[in-house]
Amino acid sequence: MDRREVAQVLNKPLALQLMSSDIPARMACTGLDGGPRVVPLGFLWSGAEILICTLPGSYKVRALAADPKVALTIDTTGRQPPHVLLVRGTADTEVVEGVPAEYLEAARKYVTGQQWPAFEAEVRSLYQQMVGITVTPEWAKLLDFETTIPTAVERLVRERAGEQESSADAAVDVPQQPRSAKYP
Repeated sequence: MDRREVAQVLNKPLALQLMSSDIPARMACTGLDGGPRVVPLGFLWSGAEILICTLPGSYKVRALAADPKVALTIDTTGRQPPHVLLVRGTADTEVVEGVPAEYLEAARKYVTGQQWPAFEAEVRSLYQQMVGITVTPEWAKLLDFETTIPTAVERLVRERAGEQESSADAAVDVPQQPRSAKYP
């Protein structure tokens, strides 16, 4: 997917709504043991990159140093129809002194009102350094389950439409797939 196509997806109103919501991004990366890892994280959308801040020495920072490829989802899967933004990209990490403004801006989506002054004071007193994780999107897909659906479901819908057209012309026996013992 080229940058223009990625930007078209990420600049759609629904994508921008998800990016500015208080829904955490779930970031998947490859762990140091080679296994998958998924972590929910607060984030900030800069308009071109996804910004995440965390602690130096955290597992995800070490894992990203070994393999910077990531996938993220920001979704409303608890609501119908679900809205899902899927992003794949490369993460760059940088140690910064103190608490980055981007971390505080992202945190304002989750900590509000009277809780904010105490939260900010605690964060500033606790974190001497942080790591900024910048994810550069290289692929994106927006699913609203009204106009866009997962590719595998699109394929099934097309196949069904083709089968219905064929069965209108002639009766066709379609063999049933064997069922799994685990999923009868």
